Amino acid sequence: MDARARGRLLRWVLGAAVGVAALLALLTGRGELAAARTHLTHPHWWGVVAMVVAETISLGAYARAQRRALAVEAPVPTRTLFVVSLANDALALTVPGEPVVSSAYRFAQYRRHGIPAPVAAWAIVTVMVAQAVALSGVLALGVIVALISAAHPPAVASTVVLLVVVLVAGGVLLERSRAVRVVAAVGRPVARVLARRGSALAARVEGVLAHMREVRLSRGGSAAVVSWVGAAWLADGACLVAAFVTVRAPIPWSAVLLAYGLAQILAVLPLAPGGLGLVEGGLAVILVAYGTPHASAVAAVLAYRLVTYWAAAAAGWLVLGLQTRRQRRTRVGVANDDSDPGARVTP
Repeated sequence: MDARARGRLLRWVLGAAVGVAALLALLTGRGELAAARTHLTHPHWWGVVAMVVAETISLGAYARAQRRALAVEAPVPTRTLFVVSLANDALALTVPGEPVVSSAYRFAQYRRHGIPAPVAAWAIVTVMVAQAVALSGVLALGVIVALISAAHPPAVASTVVLLVVVLVAGGVLLERSRAVRVVAAVGRPVARVLARRGSALAARVEGVLAHMREVRLSRGGSAAVVSWVGAAWLADGACLVAAFVTVRAPIPWSAVLLAYGLAQILAVLPLAPGGLGLVEGGLAVILVAYGTPHASAVAAVLAYRLVTYWAAAAAGWLVLGLQTRRQRRTRVGVANDDSDPGARVTP
């Protein structure tokens, strides 16, 4: 293992350790630990069903956002994009190097379904910017709700900052030419490095960047992408709400949306894949800070992550395995047909 890999591993371990330490710090006594265990071992099963349904709706909304972003070309069926989203989540949650790895997977899947490379690349950029816009909106809404109803409201300045982020990110999404320039500024140095190494991929990168300006998505289309991504965020947040129902704990309505939005920011920090440990600890700490009982917060957070991290990752890797197996069989079948001309002769 080289120094870079060791440093990355150390960063993951430290990130996860910080989150676990935060969870343990909340359960300071045996009584709280026992209460958290009771919450988790005596769930409302219809609450579990609600969590699974909410997460399924979230994946479906994300698939619809991708379909709308790809609608400038021949549309890919929503069912196909749902499967792609599920596998994409597995990569995003468990594989280092995000968002590069999951974006490369999505790009390959789009291309496999006949989407031109510039359209595929632009759709990925569009959805990523839409995620930032929609999450900023969720955060702003969470801050406003906390301001109105919480016993310990956050500063008004934070609401203003988040609203500014929404406006700026939305402007980037609508101003297509500026977004393309940003992508080009990042992509061209990569292409130059590949060219110096004699890689044929350099020309493909340059070609994709050159043709991305030709992709057109109306402002209404951009708004639709943001709306579907926002629906995906809110459905995932509903899964957290259902987690409180599952562990038989009162729902902290004044803080749950704000805590959820802040936790999603922790999830994208380059410390541990999928924010493992950090999301659990950070989410529980924020909920407790807004008055949620320690044991209830920890139990609900663990139930939420059991569905949205561990179960989602397991389902996604299962899908990836089935996809790989099917694609391998397809390649073998094509190779056999090519090697046996007689097999293609019809009577």
